[in-house]
Amino acid sequence: MKDIKNGDHLLLTLEALSNPYRLKIIAILHHDRQYVSQLARDLGISRPLLYLHLKKLEEAELITGHHEISEDGKAMKFYELSPFSIRLDAPVIAEAVESLTIKKRKE
Repeated sequence: MKDIKNGDHLLLTLEALSNPYRLKIIAILHHDRQYVSQLARDLGISRPLLYLHLKKLEEAELITGHHEISEDGKAMKFYELSPFSIRLDAPVIAEAVESLTIKKRKE
């Protein structure tokens, strides 16, 4: 089970899960690891846009990426799902709020 470390981490995780493309990435990676070009094709989005989504998921520790060299010598970046199960209920939120960083708005 993925532990929510603090309030900021809870928000980071929820933000990472709040986008349909990122949910689709998790669904694809649930079946098997995948390399960037194939993920982009499967999702029908550009690689630069895909990298933005992958970065959010990596920051939330929901996926991990690593480079491999293919048989023909090409460098390929593969991503795989990190095992997780997130419990979200009132006690978890109440505990996380205690460590939440609230940024002051500029006026």
